[in-house]
Amino acid sequence: MKFIDQVRIRVKAGDGGNGCVSFRRERYVPKGGPDGGDGGKGGDVILQADSQLSTLLDLSYPQQFCAQKGSHGKGKNQTGRNGKDLIIRVPLGTLVRDDETGELLQDLIFDGQKFIAASGGRGGRGNARFATPTHRTPRHAEKGEKGEERWLKLDLKLLADVGLIGFPNTGKSTLLSRISSARPKIGDYPFTTLVPNLGVVEREEGRSFVVADIPGLIEGASDGAGLGLTFLRHVERTKLLVHLLEISGDPVRSPLKDFQTLNHELNAYHPFLTEKVQIAVLNKIDLPSVRSRVEEAKKTFETIGHRLYAISAQTGEGLDELILAISLALETLSQENQAMREQG
Repeated sequence: MKFIDQVRIRVKAGDGGNGCVSFRRERYVPKGGPDGGDGGKGGDVILQADSQLSTLLDLSYPQQFCAQKGSHGKGKNQTGRNGKDLIIRVPLGTLVRDDETGELLQDLIFDGQKFIAASGGRGGRGNARFATPTHRTPRHAEKGEKGEERWLKLDLKLLADVGLIGFPNTGKSTLLSRISSARPKIGDYPFTTLVPNLGVVEREEGRSFVVADIPGLIEGASDGAGLGLTFLRHVERTKLLVHLLEISGDPVRSPLKDFQTLNHELNAYHPFLTEKVQIAVLNKIDLPSVRSRVEEAKKTFETIGHRLYAISAQTGEGLDELILAISLALETLSQENQAMREQG
């Protein structure tokens, strides 16, 4: 399925039905009086978050969505039928903005959460509504109100606890496939991953967490190199970042330099990303050329106050320790946030 995370759509709520001008006409009932019914309300356009969706593909074409109009009122005081609401399903994490003003209208983050993007027009009143003791035969009724109409910009930002970032071919997709049930595309060439992937990591104590695998960054991404910063919006909501590093392809490559380069690109996208909790991980220690440099790399990271975890996503070595570290970090962040809520 094609991954689409930004779309622009036009939504048009249903118009209200017109009120009816009618007079009672029955045998033996002279001067029956007005009996025109009201028009029905137009349908609303509703955006609803759905946890089963992961892309905005279905909204990329068509781009116009209209709810049903309300029916007109009828004689014998019959009210017109209300128009059916149009429900548009979107993935969790969809931001809804007014396309003209850029105003954020809603952030859909809970399964089943709804937002009325355009309200249907009110039905017009029939002439029976205008009868008074001094004006018993009103010959006018109201027209239904127009339904709301607007252009919206939908921006999907995946909901994940952990953002997995790194240079191309560091093994992010392999790691995600080992620690979760996700099955991302894996290859031995750069930019195998072209879209973000999500995986749920199950823990024995039941405290699972969601990991987002972000397509590989490279130096100069902030200037448009490689895939640029196209998908970094999907780590904005994460609680922590895992830097996956590797040095197998270059004997002089430095994990610390790669770590600093990635942070430079994060800062170029938005400085607040570098303020997130970060875990540094050296992958591919199953290779002798990497294993021989693990201790040196760990000491280098200690000088900047970071612990470097060493793993092999291919064989599974070190993964239990890494998952435990991520779980503990998430638990600490949760406790800190809870304490802040209680204080504030």
